[in-house]
Amino acid sequence: MTFRPFRPNLTALAVAALTFFAVPALAEPTLPEVQALMKQGQLPAALEKVDQILAVKPKDPQARFTKGIILTEMNRLNDAAVVYQKLSEDFPELPEPYNNLAVIYASQRQYEKAKAALELAIRTHPAYATAHENLGDVYAKLASQAYDKALQLDSANTQAQTKLALIRDLMGGATRNARTVPATKPVQIASATPAAPQPAPQVKQAEPAPVAKATPPAPTPKTEPAKAPPEAKPEPAKAAPPAKPAPIAKAEAPSADKKPKSDDKAEADVRKSVQSWASAWSRKDVKAYLGHYARDFKTPGGVPRKTWESEREARLTKPGPISVSADNIVVKIANDEATVRFRQSYDSANLKTATTKTLVMVRHDGRWQIQQERVGG
Repeated sequence: MTFRPFRPNLTALAVAALTFFAVPALAEPTLPEVQALMKQGQLPAALEKVDQILAVKPKDPQARFTKGIILTEMNRLNDAAVVYQKLSEDFPELPEPYNNLAVIYASQRQYEKAKAALELAIRTHPAYATAHENLGDVYAKLASQAYDKALQLDSANTQAQTKLALIRDLMGGATRNARTVPATKPVQIASATPAAPQPAPQVKQAEPAPVAKATPPAPTPKTEPAKAPPEAKPEPAKAAPPAKPAPIAKAEAPSADKKPKSDDKAEADVRKSVQSWASAWSRKDVKAYLGHYARDFKTPGGVPRKTWESEREARLTKPGPISVSADNIVVKIANDEATVRFRQSYDSANLKTATTKTLVMVRHDGRWQIQQERVGG
């Protein structure tokens, strides 16, 4: 099982995840030079140059993070762990140092420490997919250790044997299929932009069948009155009344499947609620923002609701503006539950991300509120 550390792009500094902080260019040396040396495998030279940068700007988060990566690739794991630990203390809002610290702990079989670090990364940035994947691997390792211990205490425990075999098979598959991250390809926090939803095919209304013109009845041929004897007056023949034309039936166009108006209104209400949630977040209106979450909202990691609300309030009330938008909204409604998938863009002083977000919303007392919130589909 391979854990995935975060590495910024060594060829393009602008796309590194830690570009949240504006770092003015340094005359000599520069981070692009450091990254070029890393790409060439000249790690000692890269370490020397990044130390020169830190001598001038010792608090520079990007330079410190780069130094941690260099030390990790030089297999100086304890030194790298110190760098990541200090960086997470000084900049607790950054998830990447927690993730890379967890990778080091996992390589040292300190899975509980790795688990704690990854949970901090996810609390800091719930959309960090790499941390979620690494946390799953850590749970698998912890489960394997627990089943091993159970078998040591009771070797005849067949259930533990079966579960251990499943875990080992899973771990073996993860090792075979592990996606390693080359140094020149960063792990992107943002998910791939979802394809724009295709509009439903329009049902072409059938042309009404042409109405056949009623053919007027043929005129009744005139008959010569029969000649009666001279003493009798002939009776003129009475013409038959003209036949009435058959009533013209109105052509009915085939009915296309249409959503009931109630569904259209529910979808509009859901979209309005999502936009209101994003607007409250952007305004940093904590009360309105938290009011969009249902009483039975499933908090990330199962943390207590009050703990989660305190963490969200702390993030919303940090200095500086916040801008949140929801685009490409796709809504699916079943009874009083809606699944909403959209593209979320988040921009603040320290963080700029774009990711696919899915909300499961429920209707309570006529209001649509968030019951589940997850990244991706």
